[in-house]
Amino acid sequence: MTGRPGMSIPTLTLCRTCREADPTLPDQLSEAVAGAGLEARLQQVDCMSGCKRPQTLSVRQTGKTAYLFGEISTDDICDILTFLRLYAESPDGNFADARPLGNLRFKAIARIPPIITATPQ
Repeated sequence: MTGRPGMSIPTLTLCRTCREADPTLPDQLSEAVAGAGLEARLQQVDCMSGCKRPQTLSVRQTGKTAYLFGEISTDDICDILTFLRLYAESPDGNFADARPLGNLRFKAIARIPPIITATPQ
């Protein structure tokens, strides 16, 4: 899961310290993303403060809306791949219709807008 030099690719961040974290999820997700021919960077971190909805996953990319999901399991991998395809096609990371995301759309905790840079006047 690597990107081309100079290109921004999505970063998927999984919490590894969630009480109910599945230790197999990172490897299964990494294999699924690569197998689907998608580009993304996967990282794991300690505690994303989503403890009431473990296991948490964030998706971020420069210039796009970021997402935080909770209660992620291996059952969600197919929907995560669909999300990544739509996210790659979206210029700003937003979707007009979330229904193609299946159950993942019900697991969204937050949608975080990108940083807006000031334009010179």
